[in-house]
Amino acid sequence: MHSPEFQNTGLIIGLVENGELQQLANAASHKHIPFINANFPNDGGITDNPELVILNSTLKTHCEGIYKFLQKNYPTRPIVLFRKNGAQEDRLLRYFTDIGKTTASVPLKIKVVNLDENFDANKLLPSLDSNRKTICIAGSLDENFGLRLCQQISSLNKTYHTIIIGMPNWDNIGDFSKPEYSDEDILYSTPFYMNPADNLVGSITQDFKTHFFSRPSDMVFRGYETTYRFAKLLLQYGAGINGSIGEKKYKVFNDFDIQPVFLNRQNMVLDYLENKKLYFLQAGDHELFDTNGPKKSPASPDANR
Repeated sequence: MHSPEFQNTGLIIGLVENGELQQLANAASHKHIPFINANFPNDGGITDNPELVILNSTLKTHCEGIYKFLQKNYPTRPIVLFRKNGAQEDRLLRYFTDIGKTTASVPLKIKVVNLDENFDANKLLPSLDSNRKTICIAGSLDENFGLRLCQQISSLNKTYHTIIIGMPNWDNIGDFSKPEYSDEDILYSTPFYMNPADNLVGSITQDFKTHFFSRPSDMVFRGYETTYRFAKLLLQYGAGINGSIGEKKYKVFNDFDIQPVFLNRQNMVLDYLENKKLYFLQAGDHELFDTNGPKKSPASPDANR
C-alpha cells in the first residue's frame, strides 16, 4: 500500500481469497480507490467501505433473487424447501424467512422439510403433488446433499413433476449432464452467463484453441470483462469514477446491476456495493432457463431479468 507504484493507482481489480479481500479492501478504503472483487462471493465481514464492489453476488443476494424469481414465475405453485441440519443451512433458512417477512409483494408459502443424511424418495413423497408441478428448493450448499436430492426426485419424475432450485455452487456439479437428469428442470442462480452464441465468446474460445490448444476457463472471460468494463470507466471519469462505478456502460458479457448495500438500515451507513443481477441457468448445460415454454431458451439474458 505504501509502494510508489500504489500511489498512482486509480482502480484495484482482484481475484482474491478471504484474507486478501480484507487487506485490499482496507487499502482501497484508506486511499479512496475503488476495489473490484471479481470472484469472492462474500463480504468477509467488511463494513463501512463504499470502495468495495462485490461482483460475484453474496449468498443472501442469491436467496433474494431466488425468492423474487419464484414470486414472479410460480407464486401459486407448491414450494418446498428441503434441508438438512447445519449452521449453514440455518443461515439459508433464515435468509428466506426474513425475505418473506419484508417483501413488498405477496409472500410465498414455503413448506420446510428436514431430511436426514440417508433420505430416500419415500421421504420426499408427502411433499410432492402429482397434480401440479412442485418447486423444490435445495436449502444447502452441500453439493452431495443437492445431488442426492436431485437423484431421488428424478426417480419419481414419471408421476411427480418438479422444478428444482439449486444453489450458486451447482455449476460445479458435472453429474447433472448425465442422461438420467435430462428430463428434469434443475436450475441454479449465477451472476455470470457466457452466451455461447455471443460473437466475442466464440472469438476468445477459438483464439484459445488456436494458441493454447484448450478452452478458456470462466475466469478468462471474467477477467477480460472486468478489466475492460471498469478500465473504460476509469479512463472516462478518472478520479470521479467512485460515483460512476455502477453505470451500465461498456457491457461485455453480463448486465451487472451494482447497488449499495446497507447492512444496518437504522444508521444507513453504506457498507459496500454489490452486483444484484442474477441469471437462472439449467444445470448440466448452463443454458438460460425459460419460464414460459421449453426449459432451454436462446433468448438474451434480459429474458430472465
